[in-house]
Amino acid sequence: MRFDVISIFPQLIEQYLQEGVVGRGLAQGHFRLGLWNPRDFSTLAHRRVDDRPFGGGPGMVMMAPPLLAAIAAAREANPGAPVIYLSPQGKVLNQGALQRFAGCDGLILLAGRYEGIDERVMSAVDEEWSIGDYVLAGGELPALVLMEGVARLLPGVLGHPDSAGEDSFAHNGLLDCPHYTRPERVGTQEVPAVLLSGDHRRIARWRLRQALRRSLERRPDLMQARGLSAEERALLEQEEN
Repeated sequence: MRFDVISIFPQLIEQYLQEGVVGRGLAQGHFRLGLWNPRDFSTLAHRRVDDRPFGGGPGMVMMAPPLLAAIAAAREANPGAPVIYLSPQGKVLNQGALQRFAGCDGLILLAGRYEGIDERVMSAVDEEWSIGDYVLAGGELPALVLMEGVARLLPGVLGHPDSAGEDSFAHNGLLDCPHYTRPERVGTQEVPAVLLSGDHRRIARWRLRQALRRSLERRPDLMQARGLSAEERALLEQEEN
């Protein structure tokens, strides 16, 4: 997998990817990174990449020529990779999209700034994605969110190959169950006895029940869309043991 990021602040991307499990994945070669600064493709004085919007209004708009040139360069380095524009107007990113992206050989991520990009750049964009219904100063953080979400699904990036499969949304579309570690008692709170039983079947059922309850309580919107199977309904109705 190769990520190519188009940003006027490539150092933000590079610095973040030096740390943590994703940074180790990059250092170990589990994925590759290319950075493209639109200023390097500007023909204007001071490597300018923005201008005032036609029709008036506040703010500045990123100009089409340097962005289109940067996209073309990224496509040459990462052939066949879809171009993804990170924008508040895009579809909201979810785990299913990340899993699909993880199956690609490469991704080209376009991080906008200011009031956005010249609409004519959209002719070179394949998909538009958002990380939520709010506005940030630029697309670098959304690009990093997408990259980390995809990178941790790639083979070898996480320490345990099953870790990603146990995350929220990855297991039957449910939120993750509660987790505990040593010590067994913290103040008056104890680890649920079932987790100390060694009975893997009981533990699996407990975890599924907890995931179902947590999802119903915290994300009823997801559960309404997902629904419950007859087996899951029966499991929720059972008493804890």
